[in-house]
Formats: sequence, C-alpha cells, structure tokens
Amino acid sequence: MELTGETILVVDDDPYIQKALEDRLASLGYGVLVAADGVQALEVFERHSPQLVLLDIELPGMKGLDVLKEIHRRDAGVPVIMITAYGSIDLAVQAMKDGAFDFIPKPFKSGHIGLVVQKAMERQRLRIEVDVLTEEVDRRYSLVTGNSPKMLDATEAAKKAAASRSTVLLLGESGTGKELFARAIHNWSDRKDRPFVAINCVGLSKDLLESDLFGHEKGAFTGAHQLKKGKMEIAHGGTVFLDEIGDVSAELQTKLLRFLQEREFERVGGTQPIRVDVRIIAATNRDLQVAMKEGRFREDLYYRLNVVPIKLPPLRERKDDIPDLARFFATRFAKEAKKPGMEIIDSALAKLIAYDWPGNVRELANTIERAVVLGQGSTLEFDDITPAVAAAKAQSFSEKLSYHQAIEGHRRNVIIEALARTEGNRAAAARLLGLERSYLLKLMKSFQIN
Repeated sequence: MELTGETILVVDDDPYIQKALEDRLASLGYGVLVAADGVQALEVFERHSPQLVLLDIELPGMKGLDVLKEIHRRDAGVPVIMITAYGSIDLAVQAMKDGAFDFIPKPFKSGHIGLVVQKAMERQRLRIEVDVLTEEVDRRYSLVTGNSPKMLDATEAAKKAAASRSTVLLLGESGTGKELFARAIHNWSDRKDRPFVAINCVGLSKDLLESDLFGHEKGAFTGAHQLKKGKMEIAHGGTVFLDEIGDVSAELQTKLLRFLQEREFERVGGTQPIRVDVRIIAATNRDLQVAMKEGRFREDLYYRLNVVPIKLPPLRERKDDIPDLARFFATRFAKEAKKPGMEIIDSALAKLIAYDWPGNVRELANTIERAVVLGQGSTLEFDDITPAVAAAKAQSFSEKLSYHQAIEGHRRNVIIEALARTEGNRAAAARLLGLERSYLLKLMKSFQIN
C-alpha cells in the first residue's frame, strides 16, 4: 500500500470499528492502515512507520498493553491512543502510566475522535520539528567548531567544561562565533533540555541590563507596572550566556560578582533573595587584563569568570576550515533563496582562503549570502564572490592598523568593487559611486589601482 502524508495505524479486531475509524480518519485527510491483532499491528508498524496509533486495549492473543510497550520499544516518540470498552478503565489508566498519549472509551463519538487525534498529531509534528531543528543545530555546532588544530583544542576544552558546572570565559575577536560556541557547550552538557538564555551586555543601559538580568518588582521604578522575572530566573537549571561582559558597568560588575559567589540575587526593588541554578558562560572581545590594570574591570570578577578560559582563533588563523564553512553557508542560503544545489568552484574557494577576514565567520557568512542572492547560475563562480574579497590580496591583519589606515583600506576596496562590477569601465564605476570620473581617476592613482 502506498501512503502519502500523515498516516495513522488503527488496531482493532472488530471490523465494524475498523471501518468506522478508517472512514472518519480518511475524512480528516489522514492515510489509514488497519490491523486486527497485535502481531499484525507490529508488522504494519515496522513496515510503514505511522505517525500515530489507535490501539484497542482488548485484543485476541497479544494484549493491547503488550503491543503498546513493544511499539514504544521500537519508537518511543510515536503517540498511541488506547481504545477502551466499558469496564476496562483500570487498564486505560495503566496504559497511560505505560506511556499512552490518551484513551477513547467505547462507544465513541466521531467529533471526540477528531479532537484527540488532532491533539496527538500536533504533538507528533512538534516532536519531528524539534528533531529536525536539533539535527540542524548539531550540524552547525560541528561545523563551527571546525577541524583546524586551534579549533580542535578549543573544542576539546569546551567539551570537558560542558561536563561540569564551571564558569566558562570565551575570548576572541568579533565574529568568531562565541555565541554559537556557547550554545554548543550548553548542548553538550546535561543542561541541554533546559533554557539557554543569551544577554548582550553592551546593547542595554545599566538600569535596563540589571532589570533584564535580575528582573524587577512591581513599582520598582516608573513604568514597572507588574513583576518581571529576569533572565537569571528564567534560565533556572540551564545556561546564561553573557556576551560582551567587558562592557558591563562597575556597579553591575559588583552585583554579578555577588551572584557568582552566592548564586542568589534580588530583583530590582526587591528584598527577597532568589536562589537559582544556572551555568554562566561569558564572552568578550576585549583584553580584560588590560581593563583590570586601567581600573575598568574588577579583578575579583575576572577570576570568578576566568575559571575555564577558551580562546577562539580568528578565521585567518584557521583557514583550513574556510572551505567547509563556505560550503555550509552556500547550502544554507541557497535553500533559503530557493536555489538548491548551488556549489562553490575551486577558484572562488581559493580567493576565500586568500582573504584574511577581519570580520571572521560573520563576514564570511555575509559574503556567501550575498553571492548566493546575486548569483545567476547553479555554481558560485569567482566573479560571484564579493568583489572586494575577490580582488583582495592575501594581506596580513596581524599588525594593528590605525584608524586612518583602516579607512583608507576600505575606500580602496570600495573602488575595486565598483570597477569589478562595471568590468573595468571607469565612467560607469564613477556613476555607480556618485563621483566625477576625474576624481575617480585621481583616487585610483592615489590608491595605486590599475
């Protein structure tokens, strides 16, 4: 039997009940399979993998409760609805204890069947969606960690830290994937089924950040019309990721230190201490040791955070990972743009590897997304890659650039990109940039652009 869409297995030895359920479920748009006993039910279940089972609790031979246990042994996620006759309610209760989703008593009403089945199928859809998302997240984690020696070292340290409740401090430049790495640590830990809450410490004012972290009581300040739980409270049992921890104010540093010491806090405007169990992962792109020497970061807070420090290398120090990252982003963005099957040719990959990526993984992702959106064919060619990247020399960013040097470098790349997009036509490039042709020629000479 060929079935499409969502399929339900009906197991009942009464042919009239089989037929009634089959007609009702088919009218709701489901594919229907039928079995008259437990052995046949398990054979059909194994062959067709239905999304839901309606199972009579009183079957000849193999009992309904035994069939239920065997179905869950083969696939614990499939919901089973028991069909019970008058006088078998105790068995239905036992079935619920054994993992049945619900039960329907005989004689049943058509409308009731529809509601129970709809509820069970919604749960099954959510389970499948979660499984797909989990698989996608796991794939992203494995990809972002990479295979270069420095990333393998960071990954090994992170997996060891994930097995504990120790505080982790992620260090690295902007765009190196610190939040995604923090999510990976959470996913590798025994807290993975509890909340992961990310807080950007630089995106909010001091007062808003404190309220976001610890919550506030009703009337604590103007506009606080009701009690609000903070992220620390919401994440109980899980993980809190404090991004850009180096930008937190001195006053809030003191409160964070107390929380890390005592694992308790008060809401803004409150006096009652609240104790929570959360794992803290902090991240920064700043040099906290320099900040300590300058008096901008508390030394005692630094040592509380720096229990397990993990340095994420910039992309220019892990170029072996660029091909896999680029292919992953190409597949992801091509799917979103409804251009499946797009591939990056070797010459384009070579240019991606040659570039030093000051914006790290975030810049690479943006570059690939742009190439996918603007690309015309089924492959990403050399010319599809952002012209500023394609034209860039393998310039080392190991030396610190001054502000003016960085600006001049950006101006040069903008001109190169305009010339690449106009195939070297200087007049067209000038129009694209909104410049006079003579001024563009002057800039080209100044930047030594041929």
